[in-house]
Amino acid sequence: MANRLVVDPITRIEGHLRIEAELDGSGRISKAYSSGTAVRGIELIVQGRDPRDLWAFTQRICGVCTTVHALASVRAVENALGIKIPLNANLIRNIMYGAQMAHDHTVHFYQLHALDWVNVVSAAQADPVKASEIAQNYAPWSNWPKTSPAYFKDILAKLKKVIDSGQLGIFATGYWNHPAYVLPPEINLIAVAHYLEALDWQREVVRIHTIFGGRNPHPNYVVGGVPWPIDLNSDNALNTSRLTEVGRQLDMAIEFVNNVYYADAILLAAAYRDWRYGGGLKNYISYGDMPPNDIDDVASYRFPRGAVLDFNLNEVHPVDMVDPKQIQEFVDHSWYTYDGKEKPGYGKHPFEGETNLHFTGPKPPFEYLNVEGKYSWVKAPRWEEKPMEVGPLARMIVGYAAKNEVIRGTVDEALARVNETIKALGGTDTVDIHWMHSAIGRTLARALDAKIALQYAKEDFDRLLANIKAGDWSTFNGKKWDPSTWPKEAKGVGYTEAPRGALGHWVIIKDGKVERFQAVVPTTWNASPRDALENVGAYEASLVGTPIHKADEPVEILRIIHSFDPCMACAVHLTDLTTNQTLEFFLDM
Repeated sequence: MANRLVVDPITRIEGHLRIEAELDGSGRISKAYSSGTAVRGIELIVQGRDPRDLWAFTQRICGVCTTVHALASVRAVENALGIKIPLNANLIRNIMYGAQMAHDHTVHFYQLHALDWVNVVSAAQADPVKASEIAQNYAPWSNWPKTSPAYFKDILAKLKKVIDSGQLGIFATGYWNHPAYVLPPEINLIAVAHYLEALDWQREVVRIHTIFGGRNPHPNYVVGGVPWPIDLNSDNALNTSRLTEVGRQLDMAIEFVNNVYYADAILLAAAYRDWRYGGGLKNYISYGDMPPNDIDDVASYRFPRGAVLDFNLNEVHPVDMVDPKQIQEFVDHSWYTYDGKEKPGYGKHPFEGETNLHFTGPKPPFEYLNVEGKYSWVKAPRWEEKPMEVGPLARMIVGYAAKNEVIRGTVDEALARVNETIKALGGTDTVDIHWMHSAIGRTLARALDAKIALQYAKEDFDRLLANIKAGDWSTFNGKKWDPSTWPKEAKGVGYTEAPRGALGHWVIIKDGKVERFQAVVPTTWNASPRDALENVGAYEASLVGTPIHKADEPVEILRIIHSFDPCMACAVHLTDLTTNQTLEFFLDM
């Protein structure tokens, strides 16, 4: 077995991430290194531009998490200029946010991560009658109708046709003979069926964005509110027909997430309850989101703000987005400089942040990174100099520690159902919230996250309809739209809890233009390299101690890293489906 494993790229959809892992004599990972191998650089592109357009540029940081960068940017500009948006605008933003959480998490689970746990090839050996019996009984509280033997027989026939043709496409390189796969063929067949159903469902739920934002991906936003007026009788506004469609799509999303996604996540958690790797850091941070009325009323957030250290559920530390000593980014192992110089151990708050590219890495092709020096395009964010995990698990842990009733109730209910399923599978052990400190626990947390976000989105949709019925149709505050009303210089911070975690945008506006902008994105927190104190980031910490069964089929690394849902900057790459060879193109600029 090789002393160091390299998985590059490990991401399945967005950008490039390279993982290098050192193995000890027993085949366990002793050290891991996370390297973002592409430049983002949007911070340089927006300098000198109109801050009212900032959302349109920053939203293009990513085409997967789409709306969240726009939301953070408009909030940053509104914070800088002291703009209060109407209640209806806040509710519409919350609804779009909830739809994004449900869509992103569901697509990640089925299309990007489930196959780390589900064996597609094994599903071809399933008995559709047994699959039907399991589907009708494994989640007795689910009322999903697609569970008949005929339905699974049809899915099985489609699957066999693909396998027999030899055209497995994206499934061709799976490690299907790896012993880490433990699900019986019938459960694998159920998961494959839901994989296909999720493809159809995700196409529909994005209509919420196209109605409120004009399109998806990259729906439209506006500083001061939302871009559509409300007029129930106009074809050029949010009318009765469009609002009815939003309600229908929310109901469909809740039905699919609660009865299919959530049920599958419970079953997967129970089946893989003993696979307790991938925990890593025990420090979690959440900026909070889904304000019921006003973004400035932090105490009211349905996803609470705070930090939990060392999994201590008895204390939630306050998080200040402006305090220069709390959030800082370090570049000791990143290909950047500060003030044009190398400054070991020197961190900068995003208001003072810089994007000075300075590549000192090896010239391709190369075997290994120089991990003693700089080895990533990702900076190292720290909260009070501590590495933190962000994302669905962080939201669940912070919310649980903060005694948020909805989050606590949802987590407790889910763990109880996991334990019920364990018994149904013939097990006698049980899990608790500390078990969630693992890759499979993180995967379950993502389903809970989607469930909660949709619950709140539905509540806010009902409130929106009540406001409209009461005669409140306001969606935009234009009092400070004109730059002549702005101060000569202003700075603001905007944030959201993106599907992948805490997202912050910091902007300084001078003479009506963006003078400085910095984004600290969720994957920056999780994928960060070491800092000056050699503290590792969430990805690197999560891999340490994991046994690798087969060095040439490191499914363990895939499971752990994919449980975070990495989202890196885009890069140019092609895959030859004949040879399964990944081709990379490096541009000299």
